[in-house]
Amino acid sequence: MIPHTFLRLLTLMTPVLSALVSPALSEAQSHPNIILILTDDQGFGDLSSYGAKDLRTPNMDSIVARGMRFDDFYANCPVCSPSRAAILSGKYPDGVGVPGLVRTDPKDNWAYLSHDAVLLPAILHKVGYHTAIIGKWNLGLDSDNSPNAKGFDLFHGFLGDMMDDYLTHRRQGHNYMRLNDQEIDPKGHATDIFTQWAIDYIHQREAPAKDGHPFFLYLAYNAPHVPIQPPRQWLDRVKQREPGLSPKRAAMVALLEQLDDGIGQVLGALKESGLEQNTLVFFTSDNGGQVDAGASVGPYRGTKGTMYEGGLRVPMAALWPGHIKPGSRSEAVAAHMDIMASICQAAGTTAPSDIDAISLIPVLTGKAQEVATPRELYFVRREGGPQYLGLASHALRRGDWKLLQNTPFSPLELYNLKEDPREEHNLIKSEPRVRNEMSRILQAHIQQAGGVPWERPQREQ
Repeated sequence: MIPHTFLRLLTLMTPVLSALVSPALSEAQSHPNIILILTDDQGFGDLSSYGAKDLRTPNMDSIVARGMRFDDFYANCPVCSPSRAAILSGKYPDGVGVPGLVRTDPKDNWAYLSHDAVLLPAILHKVGYHTAIIGKWNLGLDSDNSPNAKGFDLFHGFLGDMMDDYLTHRRQGHNYMRLNDQEIDPKGHATDIFTQWAIDYIHQREAPAKDGHPFFLYLAYNAPHVPIQPPRQWLDRVKQREPGLSPKRAAMVALLEQLDDGIGQVLGALKESGLEQNTLVFFTSDNGGQVDAGASVGPYRGTKGTMYEGGLRVPMAALWPGHIKPGSRSEAVAAHMDIMASICQAAGTTAPSDIDAISLIPVLTGKAQEVATPRELYFVRREGGPQYLGLASHALRRGDWKLLQNTPFSPLELYNLKEDPREEHNLIKSEPRVRNEMSRILQAHIQQAGGVPWERPQREQ
């Protein structure tokens, strides 16, 4: 019989012995792997679990079913570069110099990521994370604002804003495909390429994961952004199953279903690697769907590029085995930038004190119903062309109220989203007190953000 005192000593020493024998195990358990899957222009109504009846997205839906779905989640902007800046910085996009699109054509460029911006991968390095972006970057072409310069250990993807063709991967005749800073020219459909690179990365991290280095993978697909180019076999499958769809919608559905299959392969690789149980997965879209390209924004008004709910509301779900209750839902009003704060908390590190984001971890883990601090959510888009002339449009949500200016030359509009989620009844004249108070708040934010330059420095034109 083993003496009681020895058993007690063994019990006390077990954590110490475990740490000495396998320090990586203790470290890996305290720092989960993190995957952020970002789709491009996927509308609120463009997955089955959010109400779509004409498409099948079982893998996206599995994240919703096994985790938490958000019903009131916003992109920080109705176009992509600002949303991406917010996701990675935890700040409003104009606070880091990205109120509009970073385009490859300098004459049509409306943003420049501030050199002072501290992005998520640099923060995660402090607690030992290996960081990778696979897919679309769209936050700068110069070496100072490349993914590697901003903290990513690995960049395997597309540096520019959009592809003119999913198969040639060119933009205005230029090749922006990169492996870190090396130009590459892979073959195949961009969705399939990014999927395979993500699978390869996960399997590469299997062995390193055992030495105590968790990973952060930012998987940024460029689907279903235009041009809508699904592979023929996917389009034929949709046409056979859904013969009543318009050609435009059928192509969009096919592109989404190919994308969903890719996400399923990535999730499968995570399971095969044995890393699934210690991995936090976020899934969302960078902005609302482009309706004239066949997308669905569900029950909302507007489309990509507009300040109406259809341009800003996006699907969002998070999966974290053992931490997030399967099949749970949240009505917390949140935005892209909150993902950054949430990842920092989950990873056990501290986000910069000047961020605008709030961590959603208490909501995700069932410890809170809402975000901790009531706040306003501000939205901005700077753009060129005759509707914008290089100026910005704005929106502000405060509680159930939303104030917006859809273009710089449009009048202000005011809606109560609780009573009027489709934004059909403009209350700008009948609610002067609300209008004046929200206008004051919006003006203060515009003044504050105006201190951050968004123009590309002359030497880098």
